[in-house]
Amino acid sequence: MIKRFFGMCALASLLGLTGCGGTPDGVLIPVAGAPLAVNRVDLLVATTRSRDGATEGQMFTGERGRALSFADISVSIPPAGARQIGEVQWPDRTPGDPAKDFVTLKADHIDLKEAQRRFHLRVAASPKRRVLVFVHGYNTRFEDAVYRFAQIVHDSDAKMTPLLFTWPSRGKLLAYTYDRESANYSRDALEAVLQGLAKDPAVGEIAILAHSMGNLVTLEALRQMAIRDKTLPRKISNVMLAAPDVDVDGFRRQIASIEASGYYPPFTLFVSQDDNALAVSSRIWGGTPRLGSIDPEQEPYKTKLAEAHLKVIDLTKVKGDRLGHGKFAESPEVVQMIGRRLADGQTLGDGKAGLGDKLTGLTMSAAGVVGSAAGMVVSAPLAIVDRRTRESMGDQFDELAGHTKDVISAPVNVLNPNK
Repeated sequence: MIKRFFGMCALASLLGLTGCGGTPDGVLIPVAGAPLAVNRVDLLVATTRSRDGATEGQMFTGERGRALSFADISVSIPPAGARQIGEVQWPDRTPGDPAKDFVTLKADHIDLKEAQRRFHLRVAASPKRRVLVFVHGYNTRFEDAVYRFAQIVHDSDAKMTPLLFTWPSRGKLLAYTYDRESANYSRDALEAVLQGLAKDPAVGEIAILAHSMGNLVTLEALRQMAIRDKTLPRKISNVMLAAPDVDVDGFRRQIASIEASGYYPPFTLFVSQDDNALAVSSRIWGGTPRLGSIDPEQEPYKTKLAEAHLKVIDLTKVKGDRLGHGKFAESPEVVQMIGRRLADGQTLGDGKAGLGDKLTGLTMSAAGVVGSAAGMVVSAPLAIVDRRTRESMGDQFDELAGHTKDVISAPVNVLNPNK
């Protein structure tokens, strides 16, 4: 029991795109006098989170709401010279400085009718009336999801109407099991959102981008639609699965149901064998491989992926941080190329030269990153939590780090083809 507890803590520290424990409170309070700059991103939000009426700037909690809620949020991105593409510049304190920080310009709670009105105005201005739906991963507070999606939209320069679907993640280190159940809890709501978009005559095309545990929500929603309607909406033109924290065998069942329907949209799978977060997740789940860390050139994956007509982009050689879990959003080359493909209405595997081939020539090698094709050794994983999270944990950090080092320092082979 003790070992599993500290193993879960290690997993929690690894899987989030941001060290949510260290982000300041109140970042969603609109900054007075902030310039309405060119680097403004307007996001419409649909969420299964519970509304927070007690804390200023909180908007939504990590608890589960009883129905879909909606919001309209505008985020200002610092100018090009003040930031690196792929990064979210959190302010050290609130209010942030628009010249160097991500800051909120507007944060409105809206009802369904008003959400539809604002959505129609924006989608009408998008080329070919395209919509991009983002589903975030585990360990993500509401404001984390908002700022990360704003970064993706801005850095990809995809001319699409952005819609954030955010589900109840508590954004806490030890809330992995709660988050996973919340993902399952939210699949009906995501299905309803996608069905609503597909039936809306104002919408031309729908692209879906899911990350980490958000892939579970997405795949389950699509599977339900395929079974219920015997098909998927043909407006769904792209489904992008980034670093999915999904069991490989479970994925086979999900994709088989979708493929058997009347319409099978193009799927693109982003994998990386140096994804340390998924290596720990695999350990927690009894050594079963996670979809986002397989080697697509190794059997039986190579054959199975080909049979399912999945386009695979291997980001192992793409330079990332020590986690290797957020390359799709954090690598300038990757996020910009995704944007160009979507802007042109292409699936990510189109063309004579695959996206992975192009990235190999554009990016640095992953030398020095922990991990190999044979297996990954994750020792003292809490040491790579961001500085603010460590500070917020105080004395607990040293204690937890000491315990987890022994629990998951053994090699984790995430490429076992027999699993």
